[in-house]
Amino acid sequence: MLKIFIAAFIFIFLNFNAKAFAAWQSEAAHPSMDDDMQYHIRCKKGDINKYVLLPGDPARTDIIAKGWDEAKFIAFNREHKTYSGKINSVPVSTCSTGMGGPSNSIAIEELAELGADTFIRVGSCGALNENINCGDLIICTGAMRQDGTADEFIDKSYPAMANYEIIEALIEACERLNLTYHVGISCTTGTFYIGQARPGFKNFWQSKYDNRIKDLKAAGILCYEMEAATVFTISSLYGLRAGAVFAVVANRLNDKFIYTGIDNSVRAANEALKILAERDELKRVHNKKFWYSGLSESK
Repeated sequence: MLKIFIAAFIFIFLNFNAKAFAAWQSEAAHPSMDDDMQYHIRCKKGDINKYVLLPGDPARTDIIAKGWDEAKFIAFNREHKTYSGKINSVPVSTCSTGMGGPSNSIAIEELAELGADTFIRVGSCGALNENINCGDLIICTGAMRQDGTADEFIDKSYPAMANYEIIEALIEACERLNLTYHVGISCTTGTFYIGQARPGFKNFWQSKYDNRIKDLKAAGILCYEMEAATVFTISSLYGLRAGAVFAVVANRLNDKFIYTGIDNSVRAANEALKILAERDELKRVHNKKFWYSGLSESK
């Protein structure tokens, strides 16, 4: 009897795994799980809404979702923690991406597969101007592509630009909430230390960084961060909308580091989603492809 049971178990086990292996092998170019669940973020159709906030830290999704009227936990796999819910009656989602371009590109690919088309990166940054204080916000209009990830998608001459509708919505959100903010270009890097002109382990250094911060400041670059160029480039290539708001937690000119302003960046991003939804509805009502300031007055 025991032999029969063992033989049956082995047959079932091998048969199940053979089928599973065949399914995975056939999907190697685009891995997914049962019910079209996305491989990394572990979300499926119906889980994700069109408006999505992208923090890096999984814990920040909890803060974001607490600002909604309704929130439902969806999944948490690797660095990707996801909630969906509503702000007022607007369906929204948030998915953490981890740090840097590669994991951001994966999240955007998989979220877009599930119907997301509007992304706001909610991050932190190091300011490159003495007049920008820790706790201020920076609304990013475009980014220098020094991250490497976007280069895998297209030549470096392709610009990393935020969508103007999201820039406008973030500006209005900060005005509504009476937040201190700055608007301009960031420098997206592939590393936190050397790439942002910080000495590495055992003070490792390269001479090319000797004047890097001074040169960026002279060019009017507002901050260092690690994701915007990837988010903007991929979104533009795929016909999606993307923007970014950063809490300033460091000033590289004043050599200050104060981890603050995160709550305000979240508040601004959530408010911007409300504004975008209102403007998208105006576009729908007036049959317009693009929002403009006089659209609310259209007959």
